[in-house]
Amino acid sequence: MPIKELERLAAVNRFLKLEISKEKEIQEIVALAAKICGTPTALITLVADDTQYVKFKIGSDLETTTRQAAFCSHTIGQQDVLMIRDALLDERFADNPLVTGGPGIRFYAGAPLTTQDGFNLGSLCVIDQAPGKLSSHQQEMLQVLSKQVIHLLEFDTSLQILKEQYVKAKNSEIKLRSFFESSSSCHLLIGKDMEVMAFNKALADFVIKHHEVKISTGMRVTDYVHPSYVNEFIRNYKTALAGTPVVLERKIQYGDEYIWWYFTYDPARNPDGEIIGVSYNATDITKRVEQEQRVLAQNESLREIAFIQSHELRRPVASIMGLMDLVKADGRAKDIEELQLMEKAVAELDEKIRLVVGYTTNHDSRVSLDNDPA
Repeated sequence: MPIKELERLAAVNRFLKLEISKEKEIQEIVALAAKICGTPTALITLVADDTQYVKFKIGSDLETTTRQAAFCSHTIGQQDVLMIRDALLDERFADNPLVTGGPGIRFYAGAPLTTQDGFNLGSLCVIDQAPGKLSSHQQEMLQVLSKQVIHLLEFDTSLQILKEQYVKAKNSEIKLRSFFESSSSCHLLIGKDMEVMAFNKALADFVIKHHEVKISTGMRVTDYVHPSYVNEFIRNYKTALAGTPVVLERKIQYGDEYIWWYFTYDPARNPDGEIIGVSYNATDITKRVEQEQRVLAQNESLREIAFIQSHELRRPVASIMGLMDLVKADGRAKDIEELQLMEKAVAELDEKIRLVVGYTTNHDSRVSLDNDPA
């Protein structure tokens, strides 16, 4: 099947599923078409893959027909009005079941329903059980009415798309707001005039606790920044507003309490990529920093132990070994066997000390690696 036809069928399916809000107006157009053309019957049809669907009608009880039998399947193949003066005299339709049986069509005229993107979905057509003819004026009016029908249908299509997009946007907003509010970090959206545009619950609670004020949109953000940090905050805000993100860690005192913060300032952009403000995020990393400090202190203690073991313990062992070498070299040892046993014991002690020093040094390095934030 050609791609063009597949695209047309997809458009037909969209209109078949459409919730039409202008039914009364479209039905009035159908009645007007029958009146202008002087026929007892007028239909609005949509031609799908194998079936023709009658969506609006006057003077007929048709609901569907096969596409093969549908006159409108010929209409959608052209852009102008298709007029059949007498179906019995037209070899394309003489044996058509809609001609030889009910509804006994003899006269047919249809104008295609053409969408803005050029797909002929079906037609606005008029029918009579007797041969007939439309004047050029009547044909022109039928085309005008068909365009009015498609405008109303496409209006509803656009409206439905907008509703769907609104629902999706609303759902996305709810999900984003849920994430925004459930975060333990403080999030703040700052406008180009340093005004508060949006904030989450964590930030609001923090401001009330430490500044004893209630944050609100439209207020100047520096009213809620710690006095010792205001100048740096403004500098970082301006840098981000110019397009360069800022990331830093800072320790700030609040009364008797110190808090280590991980700050980020990022340019906030609209869908067109224009910077509309700054996204400011602050995460309390006090526990992480304290853990790092404990690890550093532990490593320092291990290094001190390693120094003592290496120098304070091995030095006397080295001295003993040196004296034993002198005794052996002098040849005055009375009991060489006992000297050898002592030498072996001292060597074993030296090896044990070396192992302890090696373990302490390796453990110091491993603690550093295990706590590497990267």
